[in-house]
Amino acid sequence: MTNSNERKSELRLIAISLVLMLGFIVGGWFGASALTARTMRSLAAAQDTATPQAAADVMAQHASVQHDTTQAAAPSGQAIPVRQGGPAADVSLVPDVSFTLRTEVGHAGLSYVGVGGTIDGQVNPTLQVAEGAVVQITLINGDGALHDIVFPEFGATTGQFSGKDSSNTTVFRANQAGEFAYFCSVPGHRQAGMEGKLIVGSAAAGPEATGADIVADPANLPPSVGARGPQDVRLDLETVELKGQLADGTTYNYWTFNSQVPGPMLRVRVGDTVEVHLSNKADSKMIHSVDFHAVTGPGGGATVTQVPPGEERSFTFKALSPGLYVYHCATPMVAAHISNGMYGLILVEPEGGLPPVDREFYVMQGELYTQQAYGQHGDLGFNVDKLLAEQAEYVTFNGAVGALTTQKPLHAKVGETVRIFFGVGGPNYTSSFHVIGEIFDRVYNQASLTAEPLTDVQTTVVPAGGATMVEFKLDVPGRYVLVDHALSRMERGLVGFLIVDGPDNPEVFSSPHEPSPNSGH
Repeated sequence: MTNSNERKSELRLIAISLVLMLGFIVGGWFGASALTARTMRSLAAAQDTATPQAAADVMAQHASVQHDTTQAAAPSGQAIPVRQGGPAADVSLVPDVSFTLRTEVGHAGLSYVGVGGTIDGQVNPTLQVAEGAVVQITLINGDGALHDIVFPEFGATTGQFSGKDSSNTTVFRANQAGEFAYFCSVPGHRQAGMEGKLIVGSAAAGPEATGADIVADPANLPPSVGARGPQDVRLDLETVELKGQLADGTTYNYWTFNSQVPGPMLRVRVGDTVEVHLSNKADSKMIHSVDFHAVTGPGGGATVTQVPPGEERSFTFKALSPGLYVYHCATPMVAAHISNGMYGLILVEPEGGLPPVDREFYVMQGELYTQQAYGQHGDLGFNVDKLLAEQAEYVTFNGAVGALTTQKPLHAKVGETVRIFFGVGGPNYTSSFHVIGEIFDRVYNQASLTAEPLTDVQTTVVPAGGATMVEFKLDVPGRYVLVDHALSRMERGLVGFLIVDGPDNPEVFSSPHEPSPNSGH
């Protein structure tokens, strides 16, 4: 028995040595360690057999899925060894279609660029294949940094690798029709521009999912009440359910106030008598309501504004306390109504109004809990389980990905003082609101307009259902980035731009270098 066990151990050591040698040949220390780690479990399982042939079979099985990262892609028609279904045996697939992409760093940021064929020279090209086709993707590292390309719906990836002009290949079967995103999974790279589209099957001939523009313009605010006295004010809101544009190629069935997210910013004066009228559009499928945090009364008005489709309700309240307040739908399930877009802000100005500034902006943060993963194209649905687990797929400013970057960024000029009315619809996340490259001169903490503001603040915390007002003077031109400093949320769509034009101010900031498009800012 002892001799038998010793013999097995000897065979195992021989096998490990052979694996290490093969690893060095394939990829140096990295290849040796990766191959050995993955093979150990299989060698242990083969130990009872304890024959040189068993060890050789294990090594052959695992070596078949290794590839040299500097090797060019196999030509179309040649069998490519791939692993399907996790632990299933390796099989060889002959590619029906092959694409080659190269990573690139340019003035527009990071990207993939097509190499050869119909996609040659295209930035983040759209790849079109037939349903069921075997697809080969070769990625060439054009800049030397760490990159990969992933197709998550098909479980395909080249794996992350670095080294200028090195390459990796992945092969998969496009076994489901539709539009799918491909992207770089290195943190921040997708946000910086490394993302494209794969169209499989009949979707190639279909139109891209489009919907209404639901993004509230951050510069569209009612004027200040100024020095006027108290008066009677009427506010009209309409609840509208509509298919809106969530992202490029992606739509969502929003529930809104006045067909926008957030709902319109409302502005009154302390002491005003406010008459609220809420109507629910006739084609709505849900009952809706409104709860004003500025209201002193049952449900903030929600108890008397549960409005069926095609009907209207109203109530009157006295604006007793100055401040910036959230309003939202409060029809059960309340969190679902809020998440779907039903929130906004009402400003109750103090006597004499707010001090004048050069520009005012209206920004709110919210979450969407979609059935489909972030980045998937098409019409997305709501998922209540993700809502209850507080696992948002999308986190946005003003309702959509790109709302305050590519669609409606904030604009101002050097020397101006800006004021941002900022609120969190939620329904779940607290925001750590921050403007990268600026310091808030004044923060009206928790949106209190009667307490003294905080001064010289970098980041301010705003809870779900809460708000703040910040003010700061712009000294230097450039692009300033609005974020929640829980920065992983940027990868879920939460980012905005404040673009400041004007002359340079070298006394405050100067550099001999051009701004990098890949800084994340």
